[in-house]
Amino acid sequence: MKRQARGSGPTTIASTSAAERNTETAETDDAVDTQLSRRLGRADLRAVPEARRALRELLRGWGKPGRSETAELLTSELVTNALVHTDDDAVLTATVSPAGLRVEVRDSVPGRPRPSVPNADDSTHGRGLVLVQSLADSWGVRAQGAGKVVWFELAAGAA
Repeated sequence: MKRQARGSGPTTIASTSAAERNTETAETDDAVDTQLSRRLGRADLRAVPEARRALRELLRGWGKPGRSETAELLTSELVTNALVHTDDDAVLTATVSPAGLRVEVRDSVPGRPRPSVPNADDSTHGRGLVLVQSLADSWGVRAQGAGKVVWFELAAGAA
């Protein structure tokens, strides 16, 4: 299903089984991954709440209580970082599988972000990656093309 959200690029929510994707690692026929993909317009901070809403819809009924709220928070941090610290579009991808959730935000800036301890003068800045580091089951950064992908994972069953 494709939708056009006001102020952002198309959102795609798709459900595909491993067999449909022709992957060699398909272990079971009934394992289904669901994916959200959204292009985020350059410096368009309206994309942050829109991304949260789309992720909330994707995660309806997923995981233990509180997991989807944690996913929304961490996603909004990565999306905000990509929009505030880059001069180009970004792409959000979230994939839900029976094992858990993986969220990736790709941008065009090659620099590797690092969690930093916020100081008292930065009342709302500098906490995003610290939150991701603290709340995600795993997270990281990898180079991709001229830019990078910042990602995190949450297991569905973790508390």
